[in-house]
Formats: sequence, structure tokens, C-alpha cells
Amino acid sequence: MAYLSPFHLAFPVHDLAAARAFWGGVIGCPEGRSSEHWVDFDFFGHQIVAHLTGERSDAHENPVDGHGVPVPHFGLVLGMEEWQELADRLTAAGTEFKIAPYIRFKGEPGEQATMFFTDLSGNAIEMKAFADRSKLFATS
Repeated sequence: MAYLSPFHLAFPVHDLAAARAFWGGVIGCPEGRSSEHWVDFDFFGHQIVAHLTGERSDAHENPVDGHGVPVPHFGLVLGMEEWQELADRLTAAGTEFKIAPYIRFKGEPGEQATMFFTDLSGNAIEMKAFADRSKLFATS
């Protein structure tokens, strides 16, 4: 594949004002179109849409690298500098991490910076970064 196409993801939220405060304010996603039932956000060039359902999401966990990884979850692979800036912004905003920022798989082909947190509706998010992005799919 010669290029990456922006993805589109729609997810449930229990409160649109809280979604705007978190996704727009804390994460820094510009807002796009909206209605009284949904809001589009520019998630680092990708389109995510918070749909008002009035319910919180509950994730399950699977063990990965000694941590309980929330499932389902979504997120992005950022550059290392962007990842650190976001980790700092989330920490400053008092975000409660499911898995605090750290380096996973140290010394292995898939070594990566990662962090897990939830939005205010309980949707699990993973943001990660690779020092060498060409290792994104490395197996050895």
C-alpha cells in the first residue's frame, strides 16, 4: 500500500458535552460537523464520531506484557515526540490511566511506547509510538 487512508470510527458516548471537553479539550481534536446526537472530531487526520447513546462502555481485559489490556480499544501510532506531548497533556489534565505511559516489549522487534486510558464514556483508547515506525509489523 502506497499511502494510508484516513479511517472512520463511530463510538458511543453518554454525554456530548463531556465528549467535546475530552476529545476537543484534553486530546486536542478539532471539531467538525455535529448535531444534537453526534459530533465529528479530527483525530490526527482521521474521522471519529461520538454518538450519543446515554450509556457508558465497559471493556474486558486481555493480558499483554504483564498488563490487563482493555478490549475493545482503538487508538493511533504517533511519532515519539507527539506521543510524549500527549502523555504529558493527559497527565497534566489528571487523566486516570488504565496502563500508564511506558515502553512495552523492550529490546524486542515490536518495542513501543504505549498508554491506555478511557474517555469519559468508558471507551478504551491506546496511543502508541515506535522509535522506528518500520517495525510496526515486525515479528523478529
